[in-house]
Amino acid sequence: MHDFFLASASVAGALIGLLFVAISVSGERLAKAEASSQMMRIRAHGALTGFINALAVSLFALIPDGGIGTTALVVSILGLLFVTASLLSLIRVRGLRLATARDSVFLVGQAVVFVFQLSYAIELLRQPNNAGAVQAIGVLVVICFVIGISRAWELIGGPEVGITHEIVALVRSVESSGDAGAGSADPGSADTSGTSGTTGTGDGDQGHTGHGNAGTGA
Repeated sequence: MHDFFLASASVAGALIGLLFVAISVSGERLAKAEASSQMMRIRAHGALTGFINALAVSLFALIPDGGIGTTALVVSILGLLFVTASLLSLIRVRGLRLATARDSVFLVGQAVVFVFQLSYAIELLRQPNNAGAVQAIGVLVVICFVIGISRAWELIGGPEVGITHEIVALVRSVESSGDAGAGSADPGSADTSGTSGTTGTGDGDQGHTGHGNAGTGA
């Protein structure tokens, strides 16, 4: 696992540097006291927590007898504290609404990763030569990269193209086109009936007028 953790530490360092650049670019929006700004701060902290977790575990794994179990234990506890604080902040600012479902799913997923990492760290503390636990922590490091990159992409306002988003947009476009077709058909039928009624009234008025003139002449 030495080569894996070496590459992981390099990737984590590069991603943290890029995240700092993204945060500095979005500094004005992050400083605002608004609900949307609080959401962005949660995403930024989520990405940073995932990257720092991967960086710390990878660096201590490269140190001979550096205590990867202890490091994984500490950063997983800190990660769980961050997720708890973020969920409470999300509920306080936005409430339990559908708009916060996506961010809540990311936070819960990140919490699950930290819980698994905590369990494998405890196994390593009990059995320092447990190679299976080390490999499992390596897999969790990769998952932290994926979650952190997703959070950073949302932070910079990257375009979202997903299967759920496209299906919902397609259904809405079909419904709107159907409503437009029904709306264009109804006014035509109403105008036709109104025109025929007016014509019938005109014919009746002409007939009554003719009979009245004939009676006057007689």
